[in-house]
Amino acid sequence: MIARYAIPFFFFMGLIVAPLVFSLLCRWLAPRRHWRKAAIVCSLLAWGLVFYGYFVGFSTLEVRQFEYASADLPEAFDGYRIVQFSDAHVGSYNGSMLENAIETINAQGADAIVFTGDLENLHPDELEPQMSVLSQLHAKDGVFSVLGNHDYPTYLDCDEATKAECVRKTKMLERKMGWQLLLNEHQTIRRDSDSIVIAGMENWGTLKRMPRLGDVKKTMAGVSPSSFVLMLQHDPTAWRKKILPECHAQLTLSGHTHGGQFSIFGWSPASLTYDVWGGSAYEGDRAIYVSTGLGALIPFRLNMPGEIVVITLKSKKVKK
Repeated sequence: MIARYAIPFFFFMGLIVAPLVFSLLCRWLAPRRHWRKAAIVCSLLAWGLVFYGYFVGFSTLEVRQFEYASADLPEAFDGYRIVQFSDAHVGSYNGSMLENAIETINAQGADAIVFTGDLENLHPDELEPQMSVLSQLHAKDGVFSVLGNHDYPTYLDCDEATKAECVRKTKMLERKMGWQLLLNEHQTIRRDSDSIVIAGMENWGTLKRMPRLGDVKKTMAGVSPSSFVLMLQHDPTAWRKKILPECHAQLTLSGHTHGGQFSIFGWSPASLTYDVWGGSAYEGDRAIYVSTGLGALIPFRLNMPGEIVVITLKSKKVKK
């Protein structure tokens, strides 16, 4: 129910509560003869930031580049290009914005495209009007996806049978679009006698409300310890808690954080909850890249544009 009222709650806080708080602070802190003018200025600033984040910031899209080198990557895959996008939230991310994002993704000429979860806000019915657009994604080795917390009926107030039907429909629609949905499983990509593995865990998060269906051992069952593995997992907290200690996946791609949807001088509120909330981080030679996503449940971004990530894999020669 919280998610259902998130958008009106955001605008209530941004357009009414914030200006009132600023007015009270100005009355307390500013000189008596100037507090009304200061309150008006602060209120106008708050309204301006809300409208800018809604009308401009939310529709801004950037393409970021990330190169990852590994001695475990077969030479046949040197220069292999993967495009990652995440957190589309198509219930909020309108049609023209989604079309632009899909065109931009396809224009990168990727060998593979991966989606790291949260395609919907609350219900799979949100996907149906966008099926024709989402089905246009294409790459040489295909489109791979995992589910995010919003792709499960986490926020629906309904009986268990209805929740199960919603999950079934979400999975069916993603597969109908031609995507390879990975549910604690993996696929092997081959180049002649060489190969890499794209593995996809179901969602696993540290917060109690988050679905904890991710199973590393099931996902990696049958994968050789010498294989290069690209792991897809929506929630980045699973990297240190589950992926690093339980498997050898060299590179993990995640989303979920939205980068907090705004930043001030490089600081994001997401840093209060996540140690890796955007960009890359390393543990030895193993790495994670956390995308700040395309959209969001609440259509607002301020100094935190939506992103598409182009990941280039490089084969690193080991010094003898």
